[in-house]
Amino acid sequence: MTSNLVEAQFIKEKSINAQIGYGLSAPYNSVDEVVDDGFFAQGELVLKVKSWIEFRPYAGFILTSSNGEDLNGNPTIEKAETKAFLLGGKVRVRAPIPWVAPYVEIGIGTSIGKFETFTAFDNIDKSGIIYHIPFSFGLELGKNNNVDLGFSYYFQPSIEQFAGAFAVGITFPLNNKK
Repeated sequence: MTSNLVEAQFIKEKSINAQIGYGLSAPYNSVDEVVDDGFFAQGELVLKVKSWIEFRPYAGFILTSSNGEDLNGNPTIEKAETKAFLLGGKVRVRAPIPWVAPYVEIGIGTSIGKFETFTAFDNIDKSGIIYHIPFSFGLELGKNNNVDLGFSYYFQPSIEQFAGAFAVGITFPLNNKK
């Protein structure tokens, strides 16, 4: 009887969410319109508290690199490159609607890797650990809202850039007690 009382009673369901997507990074300040692109992948442990709120510890990575052009195809030396492992936690607030449920999430985390921001205003070349602020929005799709389509951003103030992704995810339920 005691072991049943010890379990966290406020967590209703547990799931794993796996995301993959088109990664991007851009400087905060830029003369040219610069967005560098690459690859993004992330896994999250989904801890559902209520039908409209979830805690989401996450781990992932993003790799972006410059192609030497701005958004208009003009040559530029400005860039915002990120090659980092992402680790942190978020809170997701969602509309508990079957088939199409909009959501927004925010949290705090750390980026571990190599970062380069070169613009007319900044010249930052840093390796190591920095903090980031994740912010995401999107839609959960399907009868059980197990497909995730969204935009994820990781604001990195210490290197004057943000990294992000347009990603698709699938949620797999873990053994949940009813």
